[in-house]
Amino acid sequence: MLEANPGVKQPDLTSLVVPLMKGVLYREDDASQWAALLQLQPRVRDYVAVLALDLVVDEAEGYAFLRAQSQDADSAAKLPRLVRRQPLSFQVSLLLALLRKKLAEFDASGGDTRLILTRSAVVELVRVFMPAGSNESRLIDQIDTQLNKVIELGFVRRLKTQAEGATARAAQEPVYEVRRILKAFVDAQWLADFDQRLAAYQGQLAAPNTTSEADDE
Repeated sequence: MLEANPGVKQPDLTSLVVPLMKGVLYREDDASQWAALLQLQPRVRDYVAVLALDLVVDEAEGYAFLRAQSQDADSAAKLPRLVRRQPLSFQVSLLLALLRKKLAEFDASGGDTRLILTRSAVVELVRVFMPAGSNESRLIDQIDTQLNKVIELGFVRRLKTQAEGATARAAQEPVYEVRRILKAFVDAQWLADFDQRLAAYQGQLAAPNTTSEADDE
């Protein structure tokens, strides 16, 4: 009977579960850890199931994460939630929706697999939904704040500008990569629901002008 090579370090559950409990595991960040996850995937699933968590692995996109299992009312009252839900402001939700749509358009073009945007490109995505005459510097500051939140959530990462071309280097403009895990959290149904909220929001943008005209009469 063949024995395992003692000189080869075998992957263990702890080295996989601990990083997954902290966040997303990406193939591009650690190829050896990704290979270990694929090898031990059934054991990892069984292990985290005890904690009322599901392992989500997307081999095509190259990421894995833990998600809380759906619970009925009775069990939800008994089990603490290990994966914390984070309420998002409308502005952050808007940015996520716009980035998700941009990612869908990017994939449809059949080009590179990495969607990379400058800050000015992100500003242009959001600008159309801002009130007319919005202060430019204030708008940029707001988008910077929202981008930092999205980075914290793991859906976007900041890149070094010197690696992204002469134009970005010359302007010293921040450059971002939209991470593909965004597709797992912002699906078609989420976008459809958000579009309804967005329509209401656009109506609110027009409301101050309408009120002002009525007051002048």
